[in-house]
Amino acid sequence: MYENLWAYTPTSGHTPDSDLTGYRVEATDGHIGKVDKHSDEVGSQYIVVDTGIWIFGKEVLLPAGTITTITHEDKTVHVARTKDEIKSAPEFDKEKHLGDPHYRDQLGGHYGSGH
Repeated sequence: MYENLWAYTPTSGHTPDSDLTGYRVEATDGHIGKVDKHSDEVGSQYIVVDTGIWIFGKEVLLPAGTITTITHEDKTVHVARTKDEIKSAPEFDKEKHLGDPHYRDQLGGHYGSGH
């Protein structure tokens, strides 16, 4: 496992000038949505995925360390988590959570456990 959950792995294919907005997001067991926004802030890198109808229009935040591969040719982001792991993550509320260290700790515990 990559030690820093909040940074892209060196082998992910991410480049600092990449705009991932609109990229398809694939869990280990299928499609989960599209990238709505992303952060390249050092130490706090993540993507926010619009799940569409899959989880009734919910958005989920995935730390960059969960990303295994970014394929720019077909605009796809692959994450090393299952649909169930993502669906059971702490709920994302962009009004409250982007600056909330407690929420970040919750996510770190959720996505970092067992990986």
